[in-house]
Amino acid sequence: MRIGTVSKGGLAMLAASVTLTGCAGAGGRPELPPATFVATKEQPGEEYVIGPLDQLSIFVWRNPELSAKVQVRPDGRITTPLIADMPAVGKTPAMLATDMKLALSDYIKDPIVSVIVEGFSGTYSQQVRIVGATQKPASLPYRANMTLLDAMIAVGGLGEYAAGNKARLVRYDRQTGKQREYALRINRLLKDGDPAANVRLEPGDVIIIPESMF
Repeated sequence: MRIGTVSKGGLAMLAASVTLTGCAGAGGRPELPPATFVATKEQPGEEYVIGPLDQLSIFVWRNPELSAKVQVRPDGRITTPLIADMPAVGKTPAMLATDMKLALSDYIKDPIVSVIVEGFSGTYSQQVRIVGATQKPASLPYRANMTLLDAMIAVGGLGEYAAGNKARLVRYDRQTGKQREYALRINRLLKDGDPAANVRLEPGDVIIIPESMF
């Protein structure tokens, strides 16, 4: 009798099905690989891009009267001595320093300009946003090696009625130009201490936490 026997092809298909099921989260969304709670080796992140409301320190060597501490305006521009309405948003500090050097060259010879970001807000593309059933929804400036645990600590954890294991992460895929959704297991991370539920975040991620229906 062949009852209870499965062909090799059937076993392969069954194994593939189990594998796919294990990688899928709520609503059939894929899950991200786990991240370590503390990085074994810190790696630099993407070069910082200046955003609205960032605090900048502009230093012009040997010209202290041209140096200034400024805040990027909501329109993305800054004003310093001799330079009015210089676009700053979307540039790295080095790019802004180069643009300011060119502008100051009309007034002084061979200016040397340094730009230091002292207060960070970042562009929306460099923030991690947490919305829904959390203690305090927020937009967090992304930092290198940031994880889901870091973000949840920053917003004070889950709300009273949060369905943490049904949360999802929305991420822009640069290769395809489309947004992708991933399942998150925040209850497993915060309440059960499951390290496999801690995932690495990327600039621009949006974490959505629904409320429980009961």
